[in-house]
Amino acid sequence: MGEIKRVFTVDGRPFFPLGGQTHNSSGYNLAGLETAWKALEAIGANTVEIPVYWCQVEPEEGQFDFSVLDDLLQGARDHGLKLILLWFGTWKNGQIEYAPNWVKANPARFRRVIGPAGFPLGVLSSECRANFEADRRAFSALMRAVRDKDAQQKTIIAVQVENEPGILGSDRDYSSEATATFHAPVPAELVSQVALHPGTPIHQAWQAAGARETGNWPELFGPHGGEFMTAWQIAQYIDGVAAAGKAVYHLPMTINVWIGEQRLRLAGEYPAGGAVAKVLDIYKWFTPHIDIIAPDIYLASSAGYRFECEAYRRPDNPLFVPESGRAGSNARHMFYALGTYDAIGYFCFGVESMLDQEGNLRPESAPVAASFRAARLAIPLLLEHQGTGRVHAIVQEENAVEQYLDLDGYIGEVRYLNSDTPYPRGYLSPRPASRDEIERARGLVIQTGAHEFYLVGGPFRVLFKRKPAPDAELTPQAAARLLADELPDYALVEEGYLDEDGGWHASHWRNGDEITGGVWVDFRSGLVRVKITH
Repeated sequence: MGEIKRVFTVDGRPFFPLGGQTHNSSGYNLAGLETAWKALEAIGANTVEIPVYWCQVEPEEGQFDFSVLDDLLQGARDHGLKLILLWFGTWKNGQIEYAPNWVKANPARFRRVIGPAGFPLGVLSSECRANFEADRRAFSALMRAVRDKDAQQKTIIAVQVENEPGILGSDRDYSSEATATFHAPVPAELVSQVALHPGTPIHQAWQAAGARETGNWPELFGPHGGEFMTAWQIAQYIDGVAAAGKAVYHLPMTINVWIGEQRLRLAGEYPAGGAVAKVLDIYKWFTPHIDIIAPDIYLASSAGYRFECEAYRRPDNPLFVPESGRAGSNARHMFYALGTYDAIGYFCFGVESMLDQEGNLRPESAPVAASFRAARLAIPLLLEHQGTGRVHAIVQEENAVEQYLDLDGYIGEVRYLNSDTPYPRGYLSPRPASRDEIERARGLVIQTGAHEFYLVGGPFRVLFKRKPAPDAELTPQAAARLLADELPDYALVEEGYLDEDGGWHASHWRNGDEITGGVWVDFRSGLVRVKITH
């Protein structure tokens, strides 16, 4: 991919936020956040995502109370965490839930979306100027409070504008005002962008409808016209809110997405007009004040997970995952995001629920927690080497026993511990009673030099095999060495950690049987550094 756009910074240096998002209403209950702080420590987090609610901070129109921000800032600082605020304003999961009562109680002024059956939905309309002005004023007030309370310490590193925006229940607003827009000419600036970007989903829809240069939404985009119009309106609405906030206090701003590619669902079954993959280009063209558009990925399917990573990892949009699962396949798939798709930050949702009533990690969440702690160890390496092609994801797919890495000068043969291959000699960790008890392997292999590598995760081992020179004569002796799987000599194999400046600190040196048959790694060994003689 090339150079990675680092959106998040701390003290002027690139920063990789890793952590958990609290449950939706945890910002109301500061006592309940104590569980979140404990869970964040258990997963090795460096950042927390917490909502701020429009209904809470502006209970009466024009009367703002941001005292909750003091508590959130103090809590994050006390626990050594950075903070990303989530603005629950006009939209929360495609609905009106966190708007103030004075907005909800006045639908004549703050218009709702009208569904296709003619009844109002629980969604504020992006067609309504009063909705936009009220949200913009509130968000500007929030950013003013952030500036006044945090400009010196800079605990807050970013703000998410709205939450999974869109219309849940309809592809568009069917009010008389919105229907008039639907049948009015599509803005020329949008048509121009579509024509300039062949191969994009919106260009394909335009071509299928005849590639007309002028016309209304259904004429230019056929059955997608309603969703595309909604995306166009919501993108401009959110960008206007973000622009006002940035004018007050400049911080990175993001939009998160309820993805729409599951089970062939129609617009409205997911929030229509949200930045799903097929309308992502509309957002990228017309939200200049938004730094990242980020998918919330809960997919158990490896193929589906990788599709979303591929869709949102673009030169103009680095991959950032603000929500993911706290159990199951996310323990493995997150390494695809970090390694294969160069994610610049990663979070799981509902972090409090990873702990039981006694404060211990729940068994179903322990693998995800282990993966997060492993990723935390690799952050200095990710910041330096993502985008170079030298960060490799280790993910054991179902029924797989090994995978191969194309390394500079080497072939990396990765053998999973619960495969049919023998256990590595010198494996220090207690052997499980059966292979079924071993978690599927996952982690990272990062090449930092011609003959230097770092391994994290587990349980797996890597056999590094030298590549023959492309123009070298393959002598009988050289062929025999390759066939015999003769491995190179190690200059060192160490366990340890990297400090924030990338300095290596070794805690254990391996040799003898501990390095016979490849370099093994599990979640108890931490970060493993390998140097091969040359």
